[in-house]
Amino acid sequence: MKNFLKYTLATIVGIMIVHVILFFIFIGFIGAIASFSEKTVTVKNNSILTIKLEGEILDRTSDNPLDNIDFLSFTPKKNLGLNKILASIQKAAKDSRIQGIYLDLTEIQGNFGALAFTQEIRNALQKFKESGKFIYSYSNLGYSQKSYYLATVADKIFVNPETPLLLTGMSSSISFYKETLAKLGIQPEVVKVGKFKSAVEPFISDEMSPANREQVQKYLDSSWGTIVQGIAESRNIPVDSINALANRFDFYTTRQFQDFGFFDGVLYEDQMLALLKEKCGVGSSDPLNQIALTDYQNASVPEVPIEFNKDKIAVVYASGEIGLEQKNNTIGPELAKTIRKIREDNTVKAIVLRVNSPGGSALTSDIIWREVELATQTKPVIVSMGNVAASGGYYISCAADTIVAEPTTLTGSIGIFGMFFSGEKLIEDKMGIHTDVVKTNDHSDFGGSYPLPLPVSNRALTPYERNVLQNYVNQGYETFLSRVMSGRGLTHDELHAIAQGRVWTGEDALKIGLVDVLGGLEDAIRIAAQKAGIEKYNLTEYPVVKSPIEELFAEFTTEVKARLLKEELGTFYTTWEQMKNKVENQGLLARIPYDIAFH
Repeated sequence: MKNFLKYTLATIVGIMIVHVILFFIFIGFIGAIASFSEKTVTVKNNSILTIKLEGEILDRTSDNPLDNIDFLSFTPKKNLGLNKILASIQKAAKDSRIQGIYLDLTEIQGNFGALAFTQEIRNALQKFKESGKFIYSYSNLGYSQKSYYLATVADKIFVNPETPLLLTGMSSSISFYKETLAKLGIQPEVVKVGKFKSAVEPFISDEMSPANREQVQKYLDSSWGTIVQGIAESRNIPVDSINALANRFDFYTTRQFQDFGFFDGVLYEDQMLALLKEKCGVGSSDPLNQIALTDYQNASVPEVPIEFNKDKIAVVYASGEIGLEQKNNTIGPELAKTIRKIREDNTVKAIVLRVNSPGGSALTSDIIWREVELATQTKPVIVSMGNVAASGGYYISCAADTIVAEPTTLTGSIGIFGMFFSGEKLIEDKMGIHTDVVKTNDHSDFGGSYPLPLPVSNRALTPYERNVLQNYVNQGYETFLSRVMSGRGLTHDELHAIAQGRVWTGEDALKIGLVDVLGGLEDAIRIAAQKAGIEKYNLTEYPVVKSPIEELFAEFTTEVKARLLKEELGTFYTTWEQMKNKVENQGLLARIPYDIAFH
């Protein structure tokens, strides 16, 4: 027995020692990766900056090396931060070692179709050309419509001989679950304000309402019109000709598209690289100096010295769904605390609130709105809208001194809705679960109970309860209107006519007074500096990035869950994620009714 206990104890101690050793090896490994990520980047003379947008574009990526590591494969993530992309393009324009930019394009990924992101990058590249340096674009695997739109900023566009351009225009499709829910015995309980607030339609209807179809058609036409106009102006192709090709829907060869004026040349990749050598005056047998965007963003540039100024402009990122707590890629009440802290910091002379959110919790939106409104009383607050700043995203924006949006930004959607699910038939008739209740007051059991591991109540709302909720939603809508009226200087009637949950593009929002200026993040920063009366300043980004160890464990847990689901569901992962959000987002919400995909 003594030997047994002795060996058992020795085994346990041995296992503990091994785990401790492995832990420190793991931390050392992470540290090595971090050190490697922070290595000094050398830019050779006569170099080309290669921009390959192969990962998802986010509003922001950090300088924390752990933030850019995939902890499942221990390889660098391919995600790109718009903040880093824009800064690198701006830096390259002044860098005498950079001769030009080479766009290596296929698809551009980002939330809500990433059209506004694409426009911001395109505008930055347009400004880069003022330096007199060249931009060449090439696609080996084929341009999507969106990446081709970006490519049209280039001096010349080239493509692989066997990758035709498919022009189809834009479309929006919505799946409806009314019949599915009925078969399952689940009844949606819906309260809303605004005939255009259509987020609940997939659960209570089998097709789009006329009002919803009208707004979808309107913003699709507006967004597509912006893209076509940009292509037409850059390539000197009539708008009617582009739309005629889209309507015809045919697989023309790349050489036919070259004849139509869409391409300047049809080349294989080795030929493209030879052309770049020739452009840079490099001999055919000599190496072409290329530096990737992901490396160049960490490079120092002699022509752009690092300055330390006492005055600061704070760029606050509000990205993701608005919820009751802060999670990865979501906005919580903590953002209000961040804005409060910045408001009280006298070294911060202006705030740029970067909003890229479809909305969410009405309560959290109001909490954040309050801090934005207070901040405007002490310093200029400029909102820069990303791909989407709608409903709750607009709520937190409307108090700003100036609102800047891209023409294709989705915004507006000023409305409120509430949605719950009751499953009396599912729970009692199909599952055979019966519930009894004892209560102290008439409505102590409001909302029922949840006997299944699903967000489905055991009973429907009573007419009285539904009326109470509708009044609550009506009050929420009027509060929303009052916030916008105060911030935008509109009367109740003027605002109600353009509100009611209707989604607008940034271009149309400018015409109706919901937006002040068309532009991107850099424009918003410039306006903030002007309003603050400062010429020299440092940019500081918020929220503050977590410590490396916090980031390590938070990222690892989140990525394991996401990776496993993505591997199991494949292309259906996006659909699952959208359905999960719709089911989880019960209660009073201010959210845009769509998730957009555009290729």
